[in-house]
Amino acid sequence: MSEEMVCRKRRLSSFQIIILGFAGVILLGALLLMLPLSTTAGCVTPFHEALFTATSAVCVTGLVVQDTGSYWSVFGQTVILTLIQIGGLGVVTVAASFALLSGRRISLMQRSTMQDAISAPKVGGIVRLTRFILRGTFLIELIGALAMLPVFCRDYGWRGVWIAVFHSISAFCNAGFDILGTNHNLYPSLTGYVQNPVINITVMLLIITGGIGFLTWDDIFENKWRFHRYRMQSKVILVTTLTLIVLPALFFFFVDFDALPLGARVQAALFQSVTPRTAGFNTVDLPAMSGASLGVMILLMLIGGSPGSTAGGMKTTTLAVLLSNAAATFRQRDSAQFFGRRVDGSAVKTAATVLTMYLALFFGGGVFISVYENLPLSSCLYEAASAVGTVGLTLGITPQLHIPSQVVLIALMYLGRVGGLTLIYAAVSSKKTGNAKLPQERIMIG
Repeated sequence: MSEEMVCRKRRLSSFQIIILGFAGVILLGALLLMLPLSTTAGCVTPFHEALFTATSAVCVTGLVVQDTGSYWSVFGQTVILTLIQIGGLGVVTVAASFALLSGRRISLMQRSTMQDAISAPKVGGIVRLTRFILRGTFLIELIGALAMLPVFCRDYGWRGVWIAVFHSISAFCNAGFDILGTNHNLYPSLTGYVQNPVINITVMLLIITGGIGFLTWDDIFENKWRFHRYRMQSKVILVTTLTLIVLPALFFFFVDFDALPLGARVQAALFQSVTPRTAGFNTVDLPAMSGASLGVMILLMLIGGSPGSTAGGMKTTTLAVLLSNAAATFRQRDSAQFFGRRVDGSAVKTAATVLTMYLALFFGGGVFISVYENLPLSSCLYEAASAVGTVGLTLGITPQLHIPSQVVLIALMYLGRVGGLTLIYAAVSSKKTGNAKLPQERIMIG
């Protein structure tokens, strides 16, 4: 009897709460988007289209099957923006913010869940960090909206206020949704502002700020310009992020955008370097870019942002750890290292697992869509990378996909946002696994 009561009282693990939280918000968002009030035409949106849009918003992806600006009403756009904000901050962080505002005490279990949700190193100080995240998020989004306000108000009148707010939140949360489309110009993203430095610079800064991670913010806020005092993780994130912006930008500059003036060409190269990790805006015609550039963008989409950020992907730290481990192997060192610090072997194993899972999801999803839709594999792999990396960039084929292919993209977006390891930990959290060592035998590698 007592054992049965214990089983009934067994609580969900942090990872199970995160997974169910995301799923619950997606389902609620889909139901709201199905309402006639959510569309400009006043019609009921099919469930699969509403579910796709809600998943894309909560998973801060940006892939859509209906143009956000022309199809959805102001109410529908507000629902989408709310889902983006929840997805960017994280369901658990948003729920904790309501508890903090109501003055309720945060339990140890809730603090542990918050720790897992934002990838914090320890439970201590998690409430202070959550307050810091909320204040910083709304302040940065406000500054971004104010910076873009003059441009959008000039072009759209008073509607420019809503457009500035929407795009600021969408950019900071690395979502990539835009509301600039019309019935005569569907899915434009920011192509009309390729030569506008205010929009380009503001959106890029919002994307980068949202993508470097909340813990990196905390380090920068606490230590300012004293880089040597940062955590090793923050140093790795900042250096890797800078590298992944500069090198692809140089590549894009010399390979594409020949027809643009020099200033616009620099802006376009930088923007297309920043946005694949993992924002989803674009200022140029993506199908017109070279095959080599699209291949580089696929790689950037899979890498994504940083841990504990609004971005998705397998994360910059995963790439950095794997490269450092490869360098250690070449130099015959025992372990990977950064800035005079050794990386634990478990981090290398986790990084290799994450890479394997993302490659499997990316390739499997792309092949399925290519076979089912009879489309070129390269285009389908681009859409699959965009979905699993929660990016939102598209070569234009997503709106034409059939329901099975849309379901595959929904699954990829969901798995890409909550993280494959989170699903594994949620599935095995209630199972006891032994640590007995099996007999060892050598296997040749390479």
